[in-house]
Amino acid sequence: MLSINMDLVWTIINLIILYVLLKKFLIKPVTSIMEQRKALIEGSLANARKQEEESTELKRRYEEALKDADGEAARILEKARDDAKAQSERMMKEADAQARKVLENAREAAQKEHEMALAGARTEIGELAVQAAKKLLSGGDAGADSRLYDSFIGRTGEEK
Repeated sequence: MLSINMDLVWTIINLIILYVLLKKFLIKPVTSIMEQRKALIEGSLANARKQEEESTELKRRYEEALKDADGEAARILEKARDDAKAQSERMMKEADAQARKVLENAREAAQKEHEMALAGARTEIGELAVQAAKKLLSGGDAGADSRLYDSFIGRTGEEK
């Protein structure tokens, strides 16, 4: 039946020894290196996912901050416009009040000047009337009366 040859046994023993040696010195180190590389790649992938999540979160925060900044800028701009409008209206009111005050002062000064001119004219007319009465009472001649009248009219005309 089956006869086992010694060469076959030695070949099987050699193969087993070779398998054990290859496993110990070649397969284990290569498998170990492959496991290390696999762990390194998985760690890198996990780190990349973590960084991607962090960058997504930072981007989201940045966009929110940008929206908030845009809103804040719009509020500040609107407030500045309102303040400028209020200040412009206040300045216009102040200028209007000052203009009215200047006009009122000018009217008062013109009225006082007019009253002073009238008072001066009345005084002078009174003096001239007194002088005319004196000359009439003193009994001057008709030519003197005519000259006195012309003088009175000339002075009155100069005042206007």
